[in-house]
Amino acid sequence: MSLSNHPKAYGTAALATAFVAGILLTLGFKDFYPDLERRYQRRRGQARSAADSRPASTYLPPVKLEDNTHESRRSIVGPLLPPIPEGIEGCIGNTPLFKIRSLSEATGCTILAKAEFLNGAGNSPKDRVALNMIKMAEEQGLLTPYQGDTIYEGTVGSTGISLATLARARGYKAYICMPNDQSKEKSDLLHHLGATVERVTPAPITSTEHFVNLARIRAKEHTASGKDNSKGFFADQFESMANYQAHVQTTGPEIYQQTGGLLDAFVAGAGTGGTISGVAIHLKQQRGMDTLRVVLADPEGSGLYNKVKHGVMFSNTEKEGTRRRQQVDTIVEGIGINRITENYEAGRELIDDAVKVTDLQAMKMARWLVEKDGIFVGSSSAVNCVAAVVTALNMPKESRLVTILCDSGTRHLSKFWKMVGELGLEEEHDQADLLSMLDIKA
Repeated sequence: MSLSNHPKAYGTAALATAFVAGILLTLGFKDFYPDLERRYQRRRGQARSAADSRPASTYLPPVKLEDNTHESRRSIVGPLLPPIPEGIEGCIGNTPLFKIRSLSEATGCTILAKAEFLNGAGNSPKDRVALNMIKMAEEQGLLTPYQGDTIYEGTVGSTGISLATLARARGYKAYICMPNDQSKEKSDLLHHLGATVERVTPAPITSTEHFVNLARIRAKEHTASGKDNSKGFFADQFESMANYQAHVQTTGPEIYQQTGGLLDAFVAGAGTGGTISGVAIHLKQQRGMDTLRVVLADPEGSGLYNKVKHGVMFSNTEKEGTRRRQQVDTIVEGIGINRITENYEAGRELIDDAVKVTDLQAMKMARWLVEKDGIFVGSSSAVNCVAAVVTALNMPKESRLVTILCDSGTRHLSKFWKMVGELGLEEEHDQADLLSMLDIKA
């Protein structure tokens, strides 16, 4: 049967043939068309505008449809997003480690500072300790959230601030006993954090009126009262193993990771002894860094320097922990003690040396850090930095040291920084020799 005898069929076939031919012709000329267009434009004498950056070809890529719904975006980028911390507790740890330029230049060594004042709850290394003490108490059934349980602690300030912050976050109350010679801004902050603060006259550790012993008594009184079936928990930062273990588990590993294990010395003060013991245990025992030097930074009035250097806290006629006189006055808060705590004892044999730092050296160092590096810290951090400089001068050039910046200078305005101002140390000066300013011999 011929197509000529069926006009409709013939027409359909012709149309299909023409359609296929058109497609083939288009595909064949798709690369040649841009050249034809350019020739046409030149013949018309139309110069293309310099501002026109469009390609000569009118060919447009195919439109790509995208699913921009919330679920689609989360499925695409979800695995790449960093985890979001759960509560303020998630903002504790992983603090930066940075080089203090002026101290490094003055000593010929690299002096690195662990910025513990950037911990997210109480803004000090005590955040790590407080959180670990609370967690361990919860595991042991000593604390139950949201039933009126209260955390009691004797502290010079920083641990209390961390405990008060975390207590509220985890469903507890806080009761803090502290010496009345500590900076007022610390007790004011505790009040604003909702803690009950009992300021007491400084007393020897052998006295029941010592701030630590008083906190223990208050916790027992709370539990014994049976009020609301709530419990009183004495955190006991000086003797609790949760203290140094927090630094074994977090601070030490962070320092190792941030330095890649390339570290020659670690310098820190001791109040409870948890930081220096915990870091030393992780680096020396768990990481096998046998050549690492662990150096204690000790302020005036503390007996730990003598313990490290001479093996005795005081003279050989005195029994440690029994002297009833008060500690020698010092402007420094947070470090220095006249007894051996369980936390200090945990790492005592790993401490290689000690540096005694005077109040004047600490104040001069604090001001130096502001002028030369823009770093505003408190008294214990200044002591650590002086000790780091002394340690660096006794080590080979280009050695690497790490020390701790504990808290901001804003917590030391009414005492430490007030004294700095009264001594005229805040006046601008052109002092360029750090060692002569601190009266340190190279």
